[in-house]
Amino acid sequence: MNTLSQLKSGELAGAKHVKLSENLTVFPPELFELKDTLEVLDLSGNQLSELPETFGQFQKLRIFFASDNLFTEVPEVLGACPNLEMVGFKSNQIVHVPEGALPQKLRWLILTNNQIETLPDSLGERPRLQKLALAGNRIAALPASMAKLENLELVRISANQLTACPDHLLALPKLAWLAFSGNPFSESSLHIDTVPTLQSSDYTLTTRLGQGASGVISQARWNQPQPGFPEDIAVKVFKGDITSDGYPKDELEACLKTGNHPNLVQSLGQVNEDGYLALIMNLIPAHFKNLGLPPSLESCTRDTFPAEFRLGIADIAKIVSQMESVFNHLHDNHVCHGDLYAHNTLFDDNANIIFGDFGAASMYHMLTNAQQEKVKQIEKRALHHFIDDLLSVCQESDRTSDTYLTLRARIAE
Repeated sequence: MNTLSQLKSGELAGAKHVKLSENLTVFPPELFELKDTLEVLDLSGNQLSELPETFGQFQKLRIFFASDNLFTEVPEVLGACPNLEMVGFKSNQIVHVPEGALPQKLRWLILTNNQIETLPDSLGERPRLQKLALAGNRIAALPASMAKLENLELVRISANQLTACPDHLLALPKLAWLAFSGNPFSESSLHIDTVPTLQSSDYTLTTRLGQGASGVISQARWNQPQPGFPEDIAVKVFKGDITSDGYPKDELEACLKTGNHPNLVQSLGQVNEDGYLALIMNLIPAHFKNLGLPPSLESCTRDTFPAEFRLGIADIAKIVSQMESVFNHLHDNHVCHGDLYAHNTLFDDNANIIFGDFGAASMYHMLTNAQQEKVKQIEKRALHHFIDDLLSVCQESDRTSDTYLTLRARIAE
């Protein structure tokens, strides 16, 4: 994090990456002193509502974040930035996206949690677009031009007002991660009670274990013995009305519809009280660790791994077999996970995996048979990317083995 005083004093001269969050109401003109070097500008968490008309002077700018501000439209001046690839305006008050506001080299666009009803046709004229986050808006239809986005790989359209399944999205050749719950076309009348409903007063949260887009997971203890339940439990308390992937209640329902599987985090109970939604789960043993790391700004849609991380081909084959079993279980229950990644997978020293995080999951039993098959094929691409990412960290000595070549050939089909 940088400071405005550093910027004004010239201390940031020559900087490539600047982050300012000081309740700014006006774009600091001193930033133009960095117009020849600045590549990443993060102005999230301020009170900005517009950018200067001369913003296009940032010729080297690749990434611009302006989340949690007061913008009511995506500034059209962004379209004048020749190298801008990533744009983020999460949680503003945006109602309008001008035709010319989207940079020509756009790869990653985040407009989550705004008030957008329509999108410009120019969205379909950005051939490099790979990642598109639109959850939590008021979008009733997607531009037909999006059928031309042949490089689009990840889409979040949950929690909108889409009345029909966007078939032109389902047909995109590279789409692999899709979240669409919380729209009129995906409404479900199912009442899912695969686990009992409990009270928040039945347990006490203790150690925080982790936090994601949709909630906080903590270890918990029962306040009194609960027959039929394990002593050690974890509780995911969902936060807010909407997340970057959709509505928490849709995540809970998809998780419960999936049911139990040896390689999934086991659901034990649910809590559904006014202002409090939670999922009670088995506590994952401490020796399990993350298999991968989330995508970087550079990798965009693909997982990353520590530089020295390597797996033997036998372990990779075992992990793949388990994930394929999970995949089949999910789709047998008409649930698309939407986030099938190594970074959502835990593993131990024996290559046993536990898969979780249903934040982007969508039930799809209400779709036509043809649409259901396309949703399954979309997630199959994610499964193939998962295998490909694991093969990228395979030990060099195993890369000529029959198992390696068989897995490589499988994802090339």
